[in-house]
Amino acid sequence: MPTFFSYPDIELQQKLKNTAEAIVAPGKGILAVDESNEGIGKLLASVGLVNNENNRRKYRQLLFTTDHTLSKSISAVILFDETVYQKTDDGTPFMDILKKNNIIPGIKVDRDVVPLFLSEDEFTTQGLDDLAKRCAEYSKQGCRFAKWRCPLKIGEHTPSFLAIQDTANVLARYAAVCQSQGLVPIVEPDVLLDGDHDIDRCQKVTEVVLAAVYKALNDHHVFLEGTLLKPNMVTPGQECLKRSNPKEIVSATVTALLRTVPAAVPGIAFLSGGQSEEEATLNLNAINQVNMKKPWALTFSYGRALQASVWKTWAGKDGNVLKAQKELLKRAEANGLASLGKYTNAVSTSAGDASNYSKNHKY
Repeated sequence: MPTFFSYPDIELQQKLKNTAEAIVAPGKGILAVDESNEGIGKLLASVGLVNNENNRRKYRQLLFTTDHTLSKSISAVILFDETVYQKTDDGTPFMDILKKNNIIPGIKVDRDVVPLFLSEDEFTTQGLDDLAKRCAEYSKQGCRFAKWRCPLKIGEHTPSFLAIQDTANVLARYAAVCQSQGLVPIVEPDVLLDGDHDIDRCQKVTEVVLAAVYKALNDHHVFLEGTLLKPNMVTPGQECLKRSNPKEIVSATVTALLRTVPAAVPGIAFLSGGQSEEEATLNLNAINQVNMKKPWALTFSYGRALQASVWKTWAGKDGNVLKAQKELLKRAEANGLASLGKYTNAVSTSAGDASNYSKNHKY
C-alpha cells in the first residue's frame, strides 16, 4: 500500500494561504528589489556611484521611503539579504518602514546559478544546503515570503530534459523548505528572452517547464494554496525577426498557464523579463482584459519595469530623490490598474519606452 501524506497543519496552511492572497490582492503587485550586490553595482556605476554598502542603502531607502500611497499598488517587496538589516538615515530599520506602510517584506533566497554538469551549457541554481536555517532567520526578522529563480534558455536543443527536471526539483525542494519555516514560496521558472525563437516555441517550452514544475511541487507535498508563481510572459525571443502584438502574447501566455497551473494557486505575478516599463504594463493590462478563463489573480512582480525611470531620474543625486519617488508612484499605479485590466491612459515616465533587455541578465 502507498504511504499517504498530509499537508502542513491547519494553522500553518491558513497562515500561508492568507499571506499568498494578501500579496496578490486586487490592484496590487510586487516590487522586486532583490538585486545582488554585483547586480545593483552595475546600476550604481551607471549613475556614477561606487558600489558600496552605503550607496546600495541610499538607493533602497529612496524606494522604501516613498509616500505611503505606494501601498495602494504595491503589496509586497522582495529584498536582498543585506537589505533586511539596513536602516534609514535616521536609524529606522527598513523592515519597520515597510510594515508601517502595510507592505509585506519577502526575501530572495537562491544563491544564483552555476553550470549544470553535462548539460547543453545550461545552469542550476544553488542555495538549498542551508536553506531551512536561513528561512528560519528571515522569518524571525519579519519576512513572510521568499523567492527563488531558475533561468532556462531556449536554443536549438535547449532547454534540455536534464535542465527542466533539475529546475522542477530544485524549485519544489525550495518551496517545501520555505513552507516548513512559515514562508510563502514564490516559484520562478524564468524562460529567458535571449534567443531568436518565435512565440510558438516559447509557448511550448513554457508549458513543458510549468508542467514539470507543478508535477514536482505535488511530488514534494507542497501546499499550493500557500504558494505563488512568478513566470515569464510568453513572447518571441529578443532576436526573433517576427515580432508579436499584445493580442498574440496574451493568448499564448494565458493558454500556457491554463494548460499547466492548478487553480489552487492563488496568484501569478509575472516577471518583466527585459520588457520596457510601458510594454510590461500594456501586456499585463491586456492579459487581464482578455476573455479567457483565469482562475488565479494575474499581477506583477517587476524589478526593472518599475525602476528604470527611478534610476534615470535619481541619477545618484540627493536632490532628485522626490522626483524619482514620483516616477515610482506613477509606474506602480499604472501596473496596479493593469492588474485589474483598467489601464486606459498611458503614463509618461522618463524611461517608459526604453528596453530593459540585458543579454544573460544576472540579478
